[in-house]
Amino acid sequence: AVVSTQSGHYGRGGTKAFSGYLGDNKSAWKQYDATFTAKEYDGPKLEILLDQGEDDPYLNDKQLLPENFANACSGNKLINLNFRMHPGYDHGYFFIMSFMEDHFNFMAKHIC
Repeated sequence: AVVSTQSGHYGRGGTKAFSGYLGDNKSAWKQYDATFTAKEYDGPKLEILLDQGEDDPYLNDKQLLPENFANACSGNKLINLNFRMHPGYDHGYFFIMSFMEDHFNFMAKHIC
């Protein structure tokens, strides 16, 4: 998931991709920015599950910045974020497969 279009990997290296999809007006990107959305959210209470591999090279290069999303969520009383960091994982296949069942169960509990 993209947690920020304004900073990190997607703000620097991903500018070309976002510009291609959304145009050059970066302020228009905010509606697709989870960090901005979490700050401004005023709907029903939300439960969010976010997993991040501690050994993700993009995390270590300060390109993902999930902590910005976590901070935005902690500043909004309507959002309860369960942010889990996992040592020994990047963001590849084994990471996804290791925690996919947790996410299916989470979705089943909160959506169905």
